[in-house]
Amino acid sequence: MGRISVLIVDDSLAARAMLKDLLAEDSGIEVIGTASDPFEAAAMMRDVLPDVLILDLELPRMNGLTFLSKIMQQNPMPVVICSSHTEAGSKAALRALEIGASEVIGKPRLASAAARQEAQILLTDAVRAAAAVGRSKGFKNPRRTAPPPKPAPFTPGPKLTADAILPPPRKSAPMPPDLTPLIAIGASTGGTEALADLLPRLAADTPPVVITQHMPEKFTATFARRLDLLSKIEVREAVDGDRTAPGLALIAPGDKHMVLRRQGRGYRVSIVDGPQVSRHRPSVDVLFRSVAIAAGSAAMGIILTGMGDDGARGLLEMREAGAETLAQDEASSVVWGMPGEAVRLGATGRQVPLSGIGPEISKYIARTRNS
Repeated sequence: MGRISVLIVDDSLAARAMLKDLLAEDSGIEVIGTASDPFEAAAMMRDVLPDVLILDLELPRMNGLTFLSKIMQQNPMPVVICSSHTEAGSKAALRALEIGASEVIGKPRLASAAARQEAQILLTDAVRAAAAVGRSKGFKNPRRTAPPPKPAPFTPGPKLTADAILPPPRKSAPMPPDLTPLIAIGASTGGTEALADLLPRLAADTPPVVITQHMPEKFTATFARRLDLLSKIEVREAVDGDRTAPGLALIAPGDKHMVLRRQGRGYRVSIVDGPQVSRHRPSVDVLFRSVAIAAGSAAMGIILTGMGDDGARGLLEMREAGAETLAQDEASSVVWGMPGEAVRLGATGRQVPLSGIGPEISKYIARTRNS
């Protein structure tokens, strides 16, 4: 089985060395070169094309967005954007996703051994997710004699469950009557586009919505503002203590877990620190478990496109608590990892195309209002 070949483009020698060093720990990934600007990268790609390109956006001689546009026009390939943790960086990164980038990560911070391990997991997962996107979209590498590889899973260190943040739901725990209906959504790779398609379809009086989308720190606020402009409901990055409300969607902030808490007949959210769960922070498993505990059968859980399995066990806990659950189908998913695992676990028996999820939410709303 071949390895995923990677080319790193970053004007910082230290950043190139750091990214190469982090990727070297994954035996399924091979860094075939590094470049300091798009012209150097283009010259290298005339000889060999990578399976995945890691691209900084702040580059000399040609900015990263321009280079990305040229790549997507001339020879589309999986691209991971590695951008600065700034508002300008997050806006450019979201634009890169619109142009065709597969994944966005923030520049790794290696302040401690734990931070280094988290950065290594984040980076290798992003490369693997991008390679999966390339396979699903049928990107062709004319210089490969075999299809892009699908290497064996790489699992550095322990993989924590939602137990690291919350106790498991108590199946015998009584639920207050007349709880407010609530919609919980989890997504990863391809989720930014899926949410941009789904949320504008929701009516202004939709029940409260809570969302965990795998994104870096600082990026979720910009993403939420973009969705808010597109949607009839209000969309914003969650703040600790926020109350949920009809017509409001709260998105978990990057690098923090979001937990739903019951408050009377309604809910509020807590934004908490903690280790990565299912190799992510924020974790969909954490959100979904908290919804199972706080809302039970009053909730609807939806798992969208994404690499890996985060959210599958949490969705099963929601279903076991009586919630309505569904998964995006394989045909409309960029990567059918998270929803596929949810289906495999029996977390839902319903697979729905992205275009059909809005109508399913409308049916759920009608049922809750008629009950």
